[in-house]
Amino acid sequence: MDQEYPLEAIQELKLRMGRSIIGQEAVVERLLMTLLCNGNLLLEGLPGLAKTRAIKSLAANLESEFRRIQFTPDLLPSDITGTEMYYEEGGKGLFKFQPGPIFGNLILADEINRAPAKVQAALLEAMEERQITVAGTTHRMPDLFMVLATQNPIEQEGTYPLPEAQMDRFIMKVMIRYPDESSEVEVLRLVRGEELPRAGDSPSETPVEPVSQKLIFEARKEIHGVHVSENIEKYIIDLINGTRYPEAYGEPLSKWIQVGASPRGGIGLEKTSRAHAWLHRRDHVTPDDVRSMIPDVLRHRIILSYEANAEGVTPDQVIEELVRQVAVA
Repeated sequence: MDQEYPLEAIQELKLRMGRSIIGQEAVVERLLMTLLCNGNLLLEGLPGLAKTRAIKSLAANLESEFRRIQFTPDLLPSDITGTEMYYEEGGKGLFKFQPGPIFGNLILADEINRAPAKVQAALLEAMEERQITVAGTTHRMPDLFMVLATQNPIEQEGTYPLPEAQMDRFIMKVMIRYPDESSEVEVLRLVRGEELPRAGDSPSETPVEPVSQKLIFEARKEIHGVHVSENIEKYIIDLINGTRYPEAYGEPLSKWIQVGASPRGGIGLEKTSRAHAWLHRRDHVTPDDVRSMIPDVLRHRIILSYEANAEGVTPDQVIEELVRQVAVA
């Protein structure tokens, strides 16, 4: 891989991940965009839809330290952040900080909705400020840091809905759906091939060089330089304000939306639109970039009304109606 060109390297990384994540091209792209936007990602889908596999594939092809935290109802906040431990040295007792699994580059928070709110909240400071405070001392996260959380949408005993404050920390919420029939056939073949003897028994395998962290930081600089016109900025703000003041657009939006998106929604939509344009080899953001990203950026940031829930209206349907009504300046 030519390490001098960030875009080509990211596209190669996308191809590598796509070989092991069949039929989920959009999920792979959103994972990479979250990394490039220095954000955090929430993946929601039924069991067995390759949520964990997708994250592991990214970690395997990126120069990074991967940590997995399996969330369970009996987990404690200190199990994630770490704690002060008592040691004796030279006849003297002292406390030293023992880092928890949160101190890595790619953090997989698996089935995050199986832990109570107090444990979920232990991630908030790390996700937003990129630091953890324990016993009055602040500990910084690595420069490359991303929380990748998964959750099961099925209501089951022992699950706890994520609080709105934490949902807002995720730059995107991506829904993973069933693959089509042809993709599922490829999944069967892929898994069957992986059950063959490992590399130690088949000598022809050549290790692949992972993408360097330096290249990711260079890509972020290029994305920062993607041009956003005043018309696009106004379009983004109009979309966000449409969730806050839906009465300006009449029914059904005024009937469906109870609480709109926070300022993080607008910031996230602008960042991801720039990343989307960059990945598609454009040096400026178009309205299509914004429309491509708005469902993933806003579906977890709007709270639906009782009427919408009673009618079975989904956040994606609300966003579709919002895009239909809000015009480009």
